[in-house]
Amino acid sequence: MLANETTLTGKQKRFLRALGSTLEPVVQIGKGGVVDSVIESAVQVLTVREIIKVRVLQNSPEEPKTAIAALARATGAELVQVIGRNGLLYKKNEDKSKIELP
Repeated sequence: MLANETTLTGKQKRFLRALGSTLEPVVQIGKGGVVDSVIESAVQVLTVREIIKVRVLQNSPEEPKTAIAALARATGAELVQVIGRNGLLYKKNEDKSKIELP
């Protein structure tokens, strides 16, 4: 963990899970696993949206939890939750924050 990284409280995670429940997965981890192109697209979308849903496809060589956690580390995002093959990542945009955490 980085020094300036904060861990989310239970209340904040619940809030983010509620926001994420209606989202469609915008980043998919496929047979290449967590490769540079996946990391780059996740970083771009996180910068704009702050919260994204990630799907691990059936052909991914990694377990969904492992792959999503690796993507969270690579992007510097918080892993909010993993359900099945879907995960929710959050990263605050320091310049233009859209989501106000409780």
